[in-house]
Amino acid sequence: MSARERGILLVLCGAVFLEGIDIGMLNVALPAIRADLGMPVGELQWVMSSYVLGYGGFMLLGGRAADLYGRRRMFVLSLAVFLAFSGLAGLAGEGWTLIVSRFVTGVAAAFMTPAGLSLITTSFTEGRQRNKALLVYSGTGAAGFSTGLVFGGLLTVLGWRWVFFAPVALSALILAAALMLVPREPRAELRAEPGAEAEPCRSFDLAGGVTITAALVLLVLGIERATHSSWPWTLTVLAAGAVLLGVFLLIERRTAAPLIRLGMLRSGPLIRANATALLFAGAFFGFQFLVVLYLQELRDWSTLETSLAMLVAGVDAVLSPTIVPRLVNRFGSARVVFAGVLAAALAYALFLPVGAEWSYLAMLPSLTLVGVAFALAYGPLTIMATDGVAEEEQGVAGALLFASVQFGAALGLSGAAAANMAATRADTPAALLDGYQAGLLVPLAAALLAATVAAFGLRGRRVQRTVAQQPVAGGEPGGAEPAEPVVLTER
Repeated sequence: MSARERGILLVLCGAVFLEGIDIGMLNVALPAIRADLGMPVGELQWVMSSYVLGYGGFMLLGGRAADLYGRRRMFVLSLAVFLAFSGLAGLAGEGWTLIVSRFVTGVAAAFMTPAGLSLITTSFTEGRQRNKALLVYSGTGAAGFSTGLVFGGLLTVLGWRWVFFAPVALSALILAAALMLVPREPRAELRAEPGAEAEPCRSFDLAGGVTITAALVLLVLGIERATHSSWPWTLTVLAAGAVLLGVFLLIERRTAAPLIRLGMLRSGPLIRANATALLFAGAFFGFQFLVVLYLQELRDWSTLETSLAMLVAGVDAVLSPTIVPRLVNRFGSARVVFAGVLAAALAYALFLPVGAEWSYLAMLPSLTLVGVAFALAYGPLTIMATDGVAEEEQGVAGALLFASVQFGAALGLSGAAAANMAATRADTPAALLDGYQAGLLVPLAAALLAATVAAFGLRGRRVQRTVAQQPVAGGEPGGAEPAEPVVLTER
């Protein structure tokens, strides 16, 4: 990479680190926020849910906006909004102010994250250079989350408001670096067919944008609140989201400039990558949720002790930019992803017989394997979800991946929490342990299902090798010149 390319990668890694550390720090600061602002449990849940609603609901809109209006422009603007509303959250004196600030911060992240990912996929040459950049990028995001768990515990000791003020300082540095290092994009030209009237390539599908955003907000809301609301309410919200999703697909079929080209959704590798990411993320976040409950509720560990115990899962920050690129180059993304989801399933299975007096050494294999699994799966999934996608659709491809991860996280958390609550019939150590063990079946099942989906990619790779090894017609001595070899993307 040139010095300029390294600078661009540094800025984009800083942004995804910021997004990861923001989520990690808030997770451990919620009890202090509740005590200081006097928020009831139901209102406190909205501090997290509002961010997820903004993030997941506006993700596809953010990805398309990056493709249409400029990736650098959307990245810089959304980072500035992220900075402003993180500061406002730190100054909040009432619960509703904090909730609104977190919602807008989530919307800003929904525009910033796909813009950052598409800047990587369009700034680096497809192949080894882009793969290395994507793996460094994904590892940095994971490092942000792991670091946030620890720094959140430390900053909360000084005061929970520092959990929001710290990202303000970091985002200000990243914003200044982005303005200096990320080059401006040339203005898109008008596209027109011969003899036809020119049409701006920046035309925006407003009806599709409003419909898909409303659909995603309702779907995320229904999933997020499933364990805190009645079943009729949850089913009504989910059904409304599904109806709007169907309306969106009808709009996209008829509009001349769709928000998402439906042909993208017929790509087997793209669908497989997103489905695997959804299941893998659901398993990962559900497992983490249950482990934190186990350590703090049953074992009575402090927030800082819990954060330090989970830190070993951050091994992916080391493996992603160092070992994983070599594995991808040698075995291909599909095989590495498959190994990653199998490692995750093994980690959850090893934790399944958890006991009330388990030592940390007994937990260590599972926690370490979770980090290894994340390193093997997440970065290569990013490669698979964006590989072969046209440059003008990279923002949408990145948004689809991040939306899958968000939906997976919401589903995994809700499923694990529901199973845990259903199996916990009393407030005794034995009953709590039964609840954790029942809940752990959810991430294990999700990881096994992810491995099943990922396995279909292995079959495609074997076919590719068979085709590549067949003799080329005309290649014998004295015959015609061999035909130019066909390059096949990994299936």
